[in-house]
Amino acid sequence: MHRVQLTYTLAGRDTAQQRDLHHPLMALLAAVHDTGSISGAARQLGLSYRHVWGELKRWEGELGQTLVQWVKGQPALLSPFGEKLLWAERRAQARLAPQIEALRSELEQAFAIAFDDSAGVIAMTASHDDALPLLRALAQSRHQLHLDIQFTGSVDALAALNDGRCLMAGFHALTDSPPRSPTAGVYRPMLRPGHHKLVSFARRTQGLMVAPGNPLGIATLADLCRSGLRFANRARGSGTRVVLEELLAAQKIAAAAIAELDRTEPSHRAAAEAVASGSADAAFGIEAAARARGLGFVPIAQELYFLVTLQHALDQPQVQTLLTLLRSEAWRAQLNAIPGYAAEGSGEVLSLRRVLPWWSYRKPKR
Repeated sequence: MHRVQLTYTLAGRDTAQQRDLHHPLMALLAAVHDTGSISGAARQLGLSYRHVWGELKRWEGELGQTLVQWVKGQPALLSPFGEKLLWAERRAQARLAPQIEALRSELEQAFAIAFDDSAGVIAMTASHDDALPLLRALAQSRHQLHLDIQFTGSVDALAALNDGRCLMAGFHALTDSPPRSPTAGVYRPMLRPGHHKLVSFARRTQGLMVAPGNPLGIATLADLCRSGLRFANRARGSGTRVVLEELLAAQKIAAAAIAELDRTEPSHRAAAEAVASGSADAAFGIEAAARARGLGFVPIAQELYFLVTLQHALDQPQVQTLLTLLRSEAWRAQLNAIPGYAAEGSGEVLSLRRVLPWWSYRKPKR
């Protein structure tokens, strides 16, 4: 088995672009795949033809496998092994994206404290979301406010807040659910009016991620019950799993009728990658993840994503700075540019009982 070693770069604040976990061989393979030639790959990467050719040959010797097939007069193609290697790396990156972001956030927090004692920090545990990394970058650049974000499921995020392991949590839910719904059953015991304060973050579109062009004609949740259709679900404890269970219950669709319902992916990006790779025919998740991977998308529901903190923390300077940023036009413009997102009163402090009508001090009657 080949061993993997990780390194990281410590860059200045003015670094314009943040790169994902990067390996030079995978960049070479992706460039050849995209351009169909060594010269095209070299131009795409800003390298010389000789360097790209030499590196590919060196890696073929290192791995003992052919990476690129050349036929005179034909485009350069990745070998079956090269295609599989590129797919495996993309798959791993998609599945590990939340952990990679958490590691990057941990390192950034440590260096922020080391280099600038006046830098503000908000420890945040949040459900996976494409907008939060953008908010973190804007908060850092404009206010020297570091959002130390740990990505997890919505249920675990609220548990972390209630246990005192973070200052702010991020979770999402359908807000028009009845009192005895799966949504109410999961979140009602974890939130208390007067103790928790909801902050509006975004409205998101959730739906079915399908292959480009939707060749199987998947249009509704009921279509997931087709014989042989492979479905990639999200893990229990994730907000998206709660949303899906709510929608299935509302349409009286038995979860047991969906094949492979227990096959789970850890994030929206990983679910999208499962469909893109052909290992699943459909997955349920946010539109942004589907569009980023070039997939088809069938909108099913609108949900609200909230940030929540405790009442006594609402007036802390760093929290107030974050609320100001969330209300700014610069932030709302960034949010509205993400497919399937809308700045739904971003930054407004909301009444828990008004926004979540299923919340009540009384237990719902059976």
